[in-house]
Amino acid sequence: MSDLYVARSREIAARALGGEMMIMSARDSTLFNLNELGTLIWQAADGATSLQEIVERKICAEYEVELGQALEDAEVFVRELEGFGILRVSDQPISDQPICEGK
Repeated sequence: MSDLYVARSREIAARALGGEMMIMSARDSTLFNLNELGTLIWQAADGATSLQEIVERKICAEYEVELGQALEDAEVFVRELEGFGILRVSDQPISDQPICEGK
């Protein structure tokens, strides 16, 4: 499995409420409620940190869970949010810098 990098979409509105994240998609106004583990991944999704690093440092360090299973579950989770336009997922670090065409 190659490293995946995750970043929060710019097309959302999000608020932390009681340890969980409420996220609304600007695309279609769909509302998402992330549980505590989903919130940990969401908050760490900076585009520069790999999903494996997030799982090791945030999930496995806090909870008694095996890395392989936690990573597999996290990948399913981020791919699902990617499908809704909530997260961006890449096999390379994600930069928020605009791409300059013609250079």
